[in-house]
Amino acid sequence: MIDVTHQINAVRRHVGKRVLDAGEARIVTVSQTYEASIDDVWDACTNAEGIPRWFMPISGDLRLGGHYQLEGNAGGTVERCDPPKSFAATWEYGGDVSWIEVRLSAEPEGGTRFELEHTAHVDEERWAEFGPGAVGVGWDMGLVGLALHLSGADAVDPQEGAAWAASEEGKRFISLSSRQWCDASVAAGTDEADAQAAADRTTAAYTAPM
Repeated sequence: MIDVTHQINAVRRHVGKRVLDAGEARIVTVSQTYEASIDDVWDACTNAEGIPRWFMPISGDLRLGGHYQLEGNAGGTVERCDPPKSFAATWEYGGDVSWIEVRLSAEPEGGTRFELEHTAHVDEERWAEFGPGAVGVGWDMGLVGLALHLSGADAVDPQEGAAWAASEEGKRFISLSSRQWCDASVAAGTDEADAQAAADRTTAAYTAPM
C-alpha cells in the first residue's frame, strides 16, 4: 500500500498547549510536504467529491458557515476559509467539540506543505492514559490516504483500508506512529516513562481485534 518507514519519517509531529476562553487546551499538529501544487492539495481537502477518495465519505455544505458530516465520524461547522491557504472548522464527535485548522503553503523547493492543527479541551485523566497518539495516530493514517491520493493512486476503498490497518504492515505503521507521538509528547515536557506507557496503551487500542 505504502512505504511505511518513508511515510512515518515524512511527517512532522508537534504537541503543545493553548489557553482559550474556556481554559487550557491541548494541540496536536501534523504536517507533510507533497509533490503537488497548492491548488491540487486544496482541492483534495475541500472538494466533496475528492475527500472520500482518500479520507472518508462526507456530506453537507462545504463552505463558510456550512455544516459538514463525515460518515460514521465527526461533523462540524466551517468557521473560516481562505482558499487556497487555510480553513478552520469545529470537530464535533461523541458530544465533544474541538477545532481543526488546515494550512497549506508552497515550499521554496517545490511542492506543498500540508499542516493540520487539532485543538481540544481534554480530560486530563484520559490524556494521561493515551497521550497525543489518541488522535495523532488517526491523523497519521489520514495522511497515508492523502499521500496515496496525491501520488495518483486509485481511490481508497474503506474496506481495503480497514484490512490494511489490521494487517501486519498496518500494525507496524500504527506502532511506529505511536512511538513518534511518544517522542513528541516527551519533547513537550511529558515524563518519558509516562509517555511510553500512554503510547503502549494507544497502540494496543488501535490494534485490538474488532
